[in-house]
Amino acid sequence: MLTTEGLMRLMTWLSPSFPVGAYTYSHGVEFAVEEGLVTSGETLQHWCEGALLFGAGQTDGLFFVEAWRLVDKRDIAGLIDLNAFAHAMRPTAELALENEAQGRAFLSTILDLAPSDKLQQLAKLLKKSGKLAQYPVIVGALAALEEIDCEPALVAYLHAFGANLVSAGVRLVPLGQTAGQKALMGLEEAVKEAAKQALTKKMEDIGSCAPMIDWTSMRHETQYTRLFRS
Repeated sequence: MLTTEGLMRLMTWLSPSFPVGAYTYSHGVEFAVEEGLVTSGETLQHWCEGALLFGAGQTDGLFFVEAWRLVDKRDIAGLIDLNAFAHAMRPTAELALENEAQGRAFLSTILDLAPSDKLQQLAKLLKKSGKLAQYPVIVGALAALEEIDCEPALVAYLHAFGANLVSAGVRLVPLGQTAGQKALMGLEEAVKEAAKQALTKKMEDIGSCAPMIDWTSMRHETQYTRLFRS
């Protein structure tokens, strides 16, 4: 069961106000708008569903779940290896930046807020490995350290991912706030399905099939006018 304390921690960590800089990343949505692929609330919702079900929602969901399980088993060495694997799985430079910068900021902030011995040890081992903390890995690991059940933590993480893409689309298209909220509410089934798949699949099944998102991310690298970092 998700406790009241656990719920509040998830709401804090995954809030838009938590200083990981999520608002500066569009995950390729900026170029999708530029190219006319996302032009309305409906097309934005469809794009975000694709990201959740076939793109980063799938890979990051599996990394989140595996990180949680490894910490629950006290397998920190396995977690370090998983973090390196997550680092290698980024299809473009900007998606790697998006993941690593948020992971580093998340870990740094948590160390300032609640520097437990276990978290400090994990931070030292990650630094020694030479790989920055990957965002889904460090959030999943912290959820396990805080004894927050994996499923609600994962759903909260995936919902925050979708919400950030919707927020980017609202600013870029632009869309009204009501259209944005309608798109976000429309993602509920995709979030639940992405979480279900991440909880039932094995790490051997990891992979994505979202070539248009990868393409828009790569094209964003040289987009002439940009508001976002990815």
